[in-house]
Amino acid sequence: MRTPIVTALAAAALAVTLAACSTSVEISADSLAEQLADALEEEVGQRPDEVECSGALKGEVGATQDCTLTAGSDELGITVTVTEVDGSDVNFDYVVEEMPS
Repeated sequence: MRTPIVTALAAAALAVTLAACSTSVEISADSLAEQLADALEEEVGQRPDEVECSGALKGEVGATQDCTLTAGSDELGITVTVTEVDGSDVNFDYVVEEMPS
């Protein structure tokens, strides 16, 4: 059975831009996961059980990082891509993979 958040994510195309501030022009894996969880909660109205990222997101345009969203027994991949860097502000988009049919 799919949890409500996974059902909502499957129905919505998510590509939201967030801004993050970091002194080393890098977003740590923990901070990135927290920001993604916040954005997902705002987008679908329910916070995922967990978001984990495989590493820090470098503050370079085009840099990517893979993360995983867990909601109940469902897991979805998230790809995060840096779109702009302005000083210590790192803007990025994320896309949640589609649910398998």
